[in-house]
Amino acid sequence: MDLNLFFDSEYAEHTEVVARCREQLRLPFVHLVETCVASLRQGGKLMFFGNGGSAADAQHLATELTVRYIKNRAAVPAIALTTDTSALTAIGNDLGFERIFSRQVEALGKPGDVAIGITTSGKSPNVLKAFEQAQAMGITVAALTGKGGGDLTDPATSPFPGPILVVPSDTTARIQEMHIMLGQMLCGAIEIELGLLDDDQAEG
Repeated sequence: MDLNLFFDSEYAEHTEVVARCREQLRLPFVHLVETCVASLRQGGKLMFFGNGGSAADAQHLATELTVRYIKNRAAVPAIALTTDTSALTAIGNDLGFERIFSRQVEALGKPGDVAIGITTSGKSPNVLKAFEQAQAMGITVAALTGKGGGDLTDPATSPFPGPILVVPSDTTARIQEMHIMLGQMLCGAIEIELGLLDDDQAEG
């Protein structure tokens, strides 16, 4: 394999996906930010979840909010439903893997919260199950996905009308790269919209 060609090919594909995201995801991103900020201003919290690399993204983004993203400031209430091994294994063993997130939403969520599922395919059964549980409880749902959105954009199967950011790519790696970029942009926008940064921090 020519590693120089490989490097150039991967970089070119990444750049192309970034450009398509900029063209297509501005309005869905604004909708997501506004949804999260409205929830937080009313005392709600953000719940992130997903599988594999998306599980890592979930805890990464929750940490950016509960600890800090740009500068030190007041904590923002967020939680990743992917990190409690006792809960995950107990739910998986006793209730089934499809319920590992929905059961935690049932236990920890309340009306006005936002459940943010991360799924590159839009077809992860446990993410879809969590959305169903959230809707039943009056919890707003949102998604970061790709590959056309899967079940999340199919009128026959879509479980919710909430903000959905569909990365315009079928390559899992490129979708995941955009998910963490969009997720960190979300964290930065939340800090600014909630007035948690001084003017000079927000501008810098």
